[in-house]
Amino acid sequence: MTRLKVVDAHHHLWDLARNKHPWLQGERIPFRYGDYGAICRTYLPDDYRRDSASFDVIGSVHMEAEHDPADPVRETRWLHEVAERYGIPSGIVGAAFLDRDDADSVLAGHAAFPLVRSIRHKPRSAPAPDMVVPGAPGSMGDPRWRAGYRLLSKRRLSFDLQTPWWHLPEAAQLARDFPDTPIILNHTGLPSDRSAQGLAGWRAAMERFAAEPNALAKISGIGQPGKPWTVEANGPIVRDVIRIFGVDRCMFASNFPVDSVCATFDEIFGGFRAIVADMTAGDQAKLFRDNAIRHYRLTI
Repeated sequence: MTRLKVVDAHHHLWDLARNKHPWLQGERIPFRYGDYGAICRTYLPDDYRRDSASFDVIGSVHMEAEHDPADPVRETRWLHEVAERYGIPSGIVGAAFLDRDDADSVLAGHAAFPLVRSIRHKPRSAPAPDMVVPGAPGSMGDPRWRAGYRLLSKRRLSFDLQTPWWHLPEAAQLARDFPDTPIILNHTGLPSDRSAQGLAGWRAAMERFAAEPNALAKISGIGQPGKPWTVEANGPIVRDVIRIFGVDRCMFASNFPVDSVCATFDEIFGGFRAIVADMTAGDQAKLFRDNAIRHYRLTI
C-alpha cells in the first residue's frame, strides 16, 4: 500500500527543557484517557516523524499545548523556530484567554507571527449534560468571554473549540452571533459515553452545531481508556461526523503525542483510511489533507 499523503490537522510538540507546561511537569490533572505519564517527556519533530513514518505527512497544524498561561505567545515564538528548522508545523493554533484583560494584546502577539491561523481557549464546561448553567463565568455564554471572542475576526483568526458535546448548543449560538469566525470543533465533540443514550445526545448536539455554516469538525481524540482503537469501535463515530457535517467540513487529525496513550499513529490513521475506504479518492483527499489546507489557509 502506498504511503498516504496527510496533513495532520491537530498535533502537539513540546520541549520540557526550554518551555513550561504545568500539566506535563507538575501535578497530574484529571484526563479522559487516565494516566498520561508516558507523554510527560520532550516531544519534538523527530519524535513525531518517527511515530508517523508510515504516512507521508506533508504538513501539519500545531495545537497549543497548554503552555505557561502567563506567556502564551512564547509557545508561538518557539514554534516558529521549530518550523524554520524542521519544516513543521505548517500552521499554528495559539492559546489565549478570552476573558482576561490581556486578551487583545495576546491575540495581537499571536497574529504578528505568520503561521498562526486560529486560537484555542477551552471554555468552562459542566461535568454532565444536566448540569449546564447558561452564561456561567468562563463559558461561551459569559459576556466577558464573548467580548474577547469578538476580537478574533479583526485579526482574521479562526477559533478552535474543545468542549463536551452538551455545550454545542452554546457553540451553535456563538457561531450564529459571530458568523465571520469559523469554529473548528476539536476531538469530534468528545463522544466518550458510548451508550445508546450518550451517543444519541452526542449526535443531536453535533447536528445542532453543524447546522451553522461556519461550523467545522476535526475527527480526532476518539480513543477510549483501556480499550484498543479499532475500526469496529470508532467507525460509526467517524461516519456519523462525516454524514452530519458533510465531507467538506471535516478533517482527520492524530492528536499526537496525546493520543499515543491509547493508540499508535498507524492505528489511528490506518483506522481512518479503512473507515473511508469506500469513499471516492477526491473525498478521501479532502479528509486527509485538502480540507486542513483550505480551512487553516496553509501553504504546502
